[in-house]
Parts: sequence; C-alpha cells; structure tokens
Amino acid sequence: MLELKAHKALVVKFQSLFALLLLIVILSIFAENFFSKNTFWLVLTQVSINMCLSVGMTLVILTGGIDLSVGSVLALSGVIMAGLLKNGLEIPSLNIFISFSLFGAILAGLIVGSFLGFFNGLMITRFRIPPFVATLAMLTIARGLTELWTGGAAITGLGKTFGYLGTGRLLGVPVQVWLCAAIVLIFVIVLRKTRFGRYIYAVGGNEKAARLSGLNVNRIKLLVYTLAGALAAVGGLIVTSKLNSATPSAGDGYELDSIAAVVIGGTSLNGGKGSVLGTILGVLIIGVLNSGLNILEVPAFWQKLVKGFVILVAVAIDKLNTDK
Repeated sequence: MLELKAHKALVVKFQSLFALLLLIVILSIFAENFFSKNTFWLVLTQVSINMCLSVGMTLVILTGGIDLSVGSVLALSGVIMAGLLKNGLEIPSLNIFISFSLFGAILAGLIVGSFLGFFNGLMITRFRIPPFVATLAMLTIARGLTELWTGGAAITGLGKTFGYLGTGRLLGVPVQVWLCAAIVLIFVIVLRKTRFGRYIYAVGGNEKAARLSGLNVNRIKLLVYTLAGALAAVGGLIVTSKLNSATPSAGDGYELDSIAAVVIGGTSLNGGKGSVLGTILGVLIIGVLNSGLNILEVPAFWQKLVKGFVILVAVAIDKLNTDK
C-alpha cells in the first residue's frame, strides 16, 4: 500500500514532464519533421514571451492571487520603450525635449511595468480590492494608456541594435532565450534558496498563519505584484524588439496563456504550492502544442478548443490533488 502511494506521489510530481514527453512523441508521429533542431529553436523563441509572463504569474498565484493585466502591461511597456527610443519625450509647455538612448528607453519601460505591478499590489493590499477585480481594471487602464500613447498606430523603425535583442544570436543561441534562461535561474534560486521565497509559500499556504507568525504579508504581496509587472515589461521588450515595432494590440490574450502555463505546470490556484520549473514545463507544453497544431495545419478555432480542454484537464487534476 505504501509503495503504491509512493508511485502515485511520483506520478503527480512529474505529471507535467510526462505530459510534455507524451505530447512530443504524439506530434513527432503525426507531424512530419516536428522532432528537429529547427523546431526546437522555434519553440524556444516562441515561448520566450510567455516564459517571462508566467514566471511572474507563478509568484502571484503562489501567494493566492491572480494577475489579469500582464498582457496589457506588456503592451504599454513595449510602446513606451519604442516611443521614447524613436521620438524621445517632449514637454511643449516647459519647452523641454528629452532624447533617450537604447538603455534609457528600455529602463523607462521596465520602470513603467514595475510601477503598474506596484499599483496592482497597492490596490489589493491597502484597499483590499480582490486581485481578480484590481488586475482586471488594470488590464483596461493599461490598454487604454497604450492606445493614447500610440494614437492607435504602430511605432516602427526602431533600429538594428534594438531589433538584435529579439532576433539576434549569441554563441548560436537566440538572445531572447539567454534572457529567459537568466530570469528562470534567478527566480528558481529566489524561491528555493531565499527567505523571500519561503515567505511567498507561507503567504499562499496560510495567509492568516503567516500574519500571526510576524510576516509583513502586505509588503510581500506588494513586491510580488511589482516583480510580475517588471517581468511583463521584459516580455514587452522581447516582443517589441522581435518585431522591431510596437503595436497597441500587442499582448492581447497573453494573460490566459500565462495562467494556463502556471496551472498546467502544477502550481495550485489556491496558492502555496508550485514551482518555477513546473511553470517552465507548462510553458513548453503550450508552446509545443501550438507549434504542433500549426505544423498539422489545424484551424485556429480548433486550436482554441484544444487549448481550452487542456486547461480544464489541468485545473481538474489540480483540484483532485488538492482535495486528497
């Protein structure tokens, strides 16, 4: 009996990895040339944006929260970077014009993303607005600000140096893959080896107990949402440099893929359980699924049905495991 329970625990622990391997085998059989070096790099570059968003979403969901605004924050941060890099910042009333270097424009975009995440956290902790409502409001606010900044038109012609960040290679590996690998490494260490990581799990596991033990729960949540906003801005950097342009519609619907990746990767929607490595597997599952369905030329509406079914199965499994 004990041996059977041990086997079940092992299956639960590695279910995302088993699902990914099974998906690769199935697609390799039905999709010609799917199992190839080109497909490997294609999947990694395609999932890089969702990777950034999903790492931040993992932190949020581990605390028992949710962030529906990451796609809009990505879009606003991206157009801020593009607009400042190409046009600078002009204040006619003060007769001031500020030009921005590449580093300055990127830094400004990251600050904007961080501030929007901080604002989400502030609304949730200080005004006790439910995370779903607060971040849903930010989704609309950030999307509106994006359209105001761009006037509804794309910002193009951002230069080869900026484009290199999204399309260039370093030592044969796409730059965006290096960037994502660094983010993953940092936050794996944060969650596993630091006091802050332990606090995140404590807040999500039992917020009341965390407060009674002396943890500043509001400060922890505030920092988590700020980090989620910053990582959404990194996603904005990748998508903008990849296209070498910024569009108001960028990031539309990305929050759904991000939440799906986190849940598929085994992070509990109740908080307190999950890992960044599990999320990476979830991101890869969605990326492999998208690439395989595209290679098989499955119509877009069928792809949505398949992805929706996969999300439902993942949530159902999470619920069953939680109830045990």
